[in-house]
Amino acid sequence: MDNKNEQWPLPPIPVPAGNYVPVQETHGLLLTSGHTSAVQGVLVHRGRVGEDLTVEEGRSAAATAVLNCLASLSAHVGGLDRIREIVSMTGYVCAGSDFADHPLVMDGASEVLASYFGERGHPVRAAIGVSSLPGGAPVEISLVATVRSE
Repeated sequence: MDNKNEQWPLPPIPVPAGNYVPVQETHGLLLTSGHTSAVQGVLVHRGRVGEDLTVEEGRSAAATAVLNCLASLSAHVGGLDRIREIVSMTGYVCAGSDFADHPLVMDGASEVLASYFGERGHPVRAAIGVSSLPGGAPVEISLVATVRSE
């Protein structure tokens, strides 16, 4: 596998927005920090899903956020071919109190993972509704992956 995917190309590697590292490796696991849908520091979408944004716009934000996670993972390990599988995905969806389609929003990210990794890109997943996210982001995602031995 390489870092190229015609449908979902990797964005530039995101720069951390604070005092943290984008990826931490321990005991064969790779853990990403939360990544939003910002590309080169600019959010693609901003606001609450179901109020300011449609579910489709939320799905698009989730796809971009997980692509940012993959860009950080790729930079950390030297290419996505070094990733054995995606084990877990946690997604935070900024939405109003009446919104109930968080899993549909996160499906946007799940589709990206499946397109890159096939069956190895079907992790356990949590879709959590929140009232706000950094910078007004509609979605923030973190991943846990396993790395291949050298």
